[in-house]
Amino acid sequence: MTQDIHAVMQRAKAAANIYRQAEPEAIAKFLETIADEIEAIGPDLITTAMAESNLPEGRLTGERGRTCGQLRLFAQYVRGGSWADAVIDTAMPERQPFPRADIRRMTRPLGPIVVFGASNFPLAFSTAGGDTASALAAGCPVVIKGHPAHPKTSELVFGAMEKAAKACDMPDGVVQHVGGSAFSIGQALVQDPITQGVGFTGSFTGGQALVKYAQEREQPIPVFAEMGSVNPVLFLPDTLTQNGAQLAAQYAGSITLGVGQFCTNPGLMLAIEGAELDTFVEALGAELSQKAADKMLHEGIHSNYQKKLGDILQEKGVTTVHEPVEDVAVLEAPPALATVQAADFLENPKLHEEIFGPFALLVKCEDIDQLLAVWKAVGGQLTTTIMGTAKDLDDYDQLLPVAEEIAGRVIFNGVPTGVEVGHAMIHGGPWPATTDSRYTSVGTSAIRRWLRPVCYQDCPDHLLPAALRNGNPLGLWRKVNGEWTKRGW
Repeated sequence: MTQDIHAVMQRAKAAANIYRQAEPEAIAKFLETIADEIEAIGPDLITTAMAESNLPEGRLTGERGRTCGQLRLFAQYVRGGSWADAVIDTAMPERQPFPRADIRRMTRPLGPIVVFGASNFPLAFSTAGGDTASALAAGCPVVIKGHPAHPKTSELVFGAMEKAAKACDMPDGVVQHVGGSAFSIGQALVQDPITQGVGFTGSFTGGQALVKYAQEREQPIPVFAEMGSVNPVLFLPDTLTQNGAQLAAQYAGSITLGVGQFCTNPGLMLAIEGAELDTFVEALGAELSQKAADKMLHEGIHSNYQKKLGDILQEKGVTTVHEPVEDVAVLEAPPALATVQAADFLENPKLHEEIFGPFALLVKCEDIDQLLAVWKAVGGQLTTTIMGTAKDLDDYDQLLPVAEEIAGRVIFNGVPTGVEVGHAMIHGGPWPATTDSRYTSVGTSAIRRWLRPVCYQDCPDHLLPAALRNGNPLGLWRKVNGEWTKRGW
């Protein structure tokens, strides 16, 4: 198998030498054609994904739309050219006491990228998902490690990508697909000397294993692993008094959305003790009791949820508010809610861990200082949310600086579930939410994971990448001698 993997990576390397020279328009057209071909699969893609994931038709139809939408968004972004970060300092031969050389800089593709498909999004975070779309947009060939939970879905999508590559006359090996479930496959892909970067969405254990493989190489490579989050939500006193019933309904929906199988699920809630909190907890438990149990993605996730939930409900100081019923069908996971005092939470690191499923733990704090201590103790997060009225935000104006240190996305008066694909979105965060808090796995900025800056000094104009040539043939915004311009010369 290792030899087979190396052959795959050799094809990717050969493709990289050609694909990195592709014009932005050719890459954009390739991305758009992938989207067209995915849509051309038709209903078979949805029914196949439903059978393999237990996800409903509506959810998967929306996910297909998101997948194709982000491919087209990256196409638009590639055409715009801002990803190139083109900067030019023209020569100053008469400068004293020393002349200045002509110096130009832009970003260039890293090379072949390995992308691991995610189980909870068989389309949008998998074969042709955001990691793949952003790497292809950067000019990098991609080797996709299909997730074993949905192999037929992955093969269907990859077939569409192959058709698109041929239709757009892309080099052989620009996209490749590797199946199988053995851990040795992933290790071989990461440790092959040709691989130049890795994208992963999944568990902390899985992400850490890939980082370890990458660091063991003779040439360490970047691994962007998004490894989950408990996404702490702060409920401030006045909003609980004013809006408690509405918040209970809103958050019951967020906790159970997709059977809790989102990395942005609100798994941890923080609030200051009082009558308004007691009322809210009772209302939230009642709302969750009305939510039906649904099937989880696969047996592995289901059994892990059951075990972790059972364990946490037995921890010291944890009080069950809404306990899951036992009489459910195979793979079904009913929602659950528990509370714990802040002192017990701070003493027990097990309570800080993510439980992937429809569960939330609410921490009761004596005052704002204790709430801040709990908030800081959970470590890096993908999101954190502040629920408060204007009065709350005035009374507790020290919250935003803390939120910025904790999470990649700070939400006010909303729910963390739901990640918009756009130019401003950050789906990342400090350790242990991701392996590199400087980047995002959602939105156009995700392209920056697969690029590195290259500087050219006194390079002849005809040898320069088009984005840096004197005449600006691509019509890009460039920073020339410190000022943004589209002017060429």
